[in-house]
Amino acid sequence: MKRKNAISAVLAVVMVTAAVLPGCGANENDGKTEIEILQYKPEAAAYFDQVEDEFNATHDDIHLTISSPNDASTIMRTRFVRNDYPDIIGIGGDINYSYYVDADILADISDYEGLADINPTYVDILESLEIVPTEGTYGVPYVANAAGILYNRDMFEEHGWKIPETWSELMDLCEEIQSEGILPFYFGFRDTWTCLAPWNALVVGLAPSDTCQQVNAGETTFSDQYRETAEKCLKLLDYGPDDPFAYGYNDACTAFANGESAMYPIGSYAVPQIQQVNPDMNIDSFVMPGNDDASKNTLNSGVDLLFSVTAACKNKEAAYEVLDFLLEDENIQAYIDDQNAIPCKSGDFTLSPALDGMTSFIEAGNMTDYQDHYYPSEMAADALIQTFLINGDVDDFLTTFDTSWQRYNRDIIREVQEYNEEHGTAD
Repeated sequence: MKRKNAISAVLAVVMVTAAVLPGCGANENDGKTEIEILQYKPEAAAYFDQVEDEFNATHDDIHLTISSPNDASTIMRTRFVRNDYPDIIGIGGDINYSYYVDADILADISDYEGLADINPTYVDILESLEIVPTEGTYGVPYVANAAGILYNRDMFEEHGWKIPETWSELMDLCEEIQSEGILPFYFGFRDTWTCLAPWNALVVGLAPSDTCQQVNAGETTFSDQYRETAEKCLKLLDYGPDDPFAYGYNDACTAFANGESAMYPIGSYAVPQIQQVNPDMNIDSFVMPGNDDASKNTLNSGVDLLFSVTAACKNKEAAYEVLDFLLEDENIQAYIDDQNAIPCKSGDFTLSPALDGMTSFIEAGNMTDYQDHYYPSEMAADALIQTFLINGDVDDFLTTFDTSWQRYNRDIIREVQEYNEEHGTAD
């Protein structure tokens, strides 16, 4: 059984109106079943336009419309309130997905046969996002990204620098690079969201993957779990520009592309931006080694795009046919090539050379989700981290993080604790 507490004002309205669902997918155009996808990746709009055209050219009984608007998340919420549901939504594997599952907006697609082809690690990552254990499956992971450290492969080869596998080796490498008059890192921390990249890449190896769930259950605190991550994130600043907050994301991408630093702690999503500046740059990446036990290294990877059928969709069979088309190998490969993504589907795909250093982790399924995927947006965790990195006060940061979490996550905390009281704490 699942409780539906008021996660937010918008979703409260959605839950009130969810009982009256429109006939999405039931309208017909010249005898064709209409299926609409609303997806949140405007940077991939050209890809989805092509998918729409190819699907419609090869299907006589279904007409597909794919919308890729700016600020799609806001548009989705507005449409949910108006009871105007698309048949399929394309969203990220983050707290919004958690909210939609909890609010009964998404359909259980456990019977969708295409799930059998999805890498089980990414299916597990989606399941772990559920606020309380919920029977069923509510999303098809499509593509993922990864965060770690991008590096200039040519520069490394020229200087004979070796890829670090432990925190001590990373610190030694930074000292070596710095001693040769080269800046180890660029950051781009003027943009608050970039502060989450090294944070997420460090915390997956230093704190339990279910830290947020444990905090919600009242079993631990961030002060207990995040201290080492905070201290090491702060330490990285010693190897960046004198003022790491003077430069934004675009500045950092440009500087790294121009060889002004040897490394850049950011996600794989930055590679296209970097290559716009320097198309010939030889980029590779490695997992952030957060501790001194290399066996504990894990790739920080999460679901960047998933597809969910809404509970309002009247024709799941047609929606499943659309999902089948999206999951065809050639379409996934086209998305990978266009967006430098990682496929969530198992298979023989060609990844960007910039992911060479992460491939062994992907193949082994040694991947751990971004912890910020559990952070409520109202909490502005990225700004909290940026403020901490500016003032350097670890104790104040951890106290503030705990306090903010209790303030902005109180509905979820209540729901989790009520669930655990009734059912017992889930393993």
